[in-house]
Amino acid sequence: MHTPAELAALHFDTYAAPPQVYAAPGRVNLIGEHTDYCDGFVMPAAIHFNAVVAISPRNDGRLLVHSVNYGEHIEHPLLEFLDRRFAELRGGAAMHWADYVAGVLWALRGHGVPLADGFSMTIEGDVPLGAGLSSSAAIEVATAFAVLGVTSFDMPREKIAQLCRHAENGFVGANVGIMDQFVSCCGAHDHAVMIDCRSLQYTLAPIPPNVRIVICNSMVKHSVAGGEYNTRRAEIEEGTQILRRHRPEIKALRDATLEDLERWGGEMLDNVRRRCRHVITEDSRVLAAVDAFRTGDLIRFGRLMREAHISFRDDFEASCKEIDILVELAGRQPGCFGARLTGGGFGGCTVNLVAADHAEAFTEAMRAGYKQATSIDAEIYITRASAGAHQITLP
Repeated sequence: MHTPAELAALHFDTYAAPPQVYAAPGRVNLIGEHTDYCDGFVMPAAIHFNAVVAISPRNDGRLLVHSVNYGEHIEHPLLEFLDRRFAELRGGAAMHWADYVAGVLWALRGHGVPLADGFSMTIEGDVPLGAGLSSSAAIEVATAFAVLGVTSFDMPREKIAQLCRHAENGFVGANVGIMDQFVSCCGAHDHAVMIDCRSLQYTLAPIPPNVRIVICNSMVKHSVAGGEYNTRRAEIEEGTQILRRHRPEIKALRDATLEDLERWGGEMLDNVRRRCRHVITEDSRVLAAVDAFRTGDLIRFGRLMREAHISFRDDFEASCKEIDILVELAGRQPGCFGARLTGGGFGGCTVNLVAADHAEAFTEAMRAGYKQATSIDAEIYITRASAGAHQITLP
């Protein structure tokens, strides 16, 4: 990974224009999965892995983007490219990394941001791809901040998050909620962010200084652009519609209770009922987790993480054997308060809350145990909560 100054130099060498540089972090979700698109509650934290965008304006109406990670370069007339690629994706074209950039530009154009003169961009990131740590949201948010910065177009962070989500929903075609983009915009150093995904009000929850966030990458890749993720979302909507017939005030599953589910769940297919049960109970766990952090009760927080994983595994059926092995291994390690699958599911990473003085030993034990159980070399990262998107001042 280049330093920001090195990335700026690479951009200048490529485009002969001095850039501005912006960074946006990935995220790990401590608790609250598949609740965001149900207008519910989530508690993610931004992490010290970022997408970085160097950008300079053009005057020929073209979009030039170089991806350091992929070693690829695209060059198109900007507005024509957005319209053509939108049509291609609606027609079932395969996804390309540049679609996340194009989607953000498409969403910003719809909000009146001036794009017609074009941009040159150089993009690099160290958020692990396909690991459930929101590499796509980091690219989206970094792109949005870069374009807004270079065009001097002012926009609140909450609105930026909404437009980036719109890019992924409406352009890319992944029915994600608001969490990933929101925490990438609004993350805070050494704090988790409890987000009410309906009102977009959020509360910063201080993470105790004697705790580290340890992320264990199962190396089982996932993609949220279609597939199981969209199937689960459709199941949630099916269950919500059934409950709404009985209680019209239910606008999203966040408004339903377990009592509602017990009363009318018999009208649902079993898989739909269990998906809804996961979301309803998960919202309750997030609210309890906020209280646990505020009181410093890490034992309670860890218990809630374990309950969340069981629900995600059994009711939502979004885990896999490798993830379950990681969670079981973590539960046997000294200093681990809690462990669970994080992200959209179907692979990716576990998040673990570990006492700081046990973090290194925990990492080594997890790496060895997972290798023995699966023959897979896990990537493991010890991190802390980081700040959200920002411009990087160059020397």
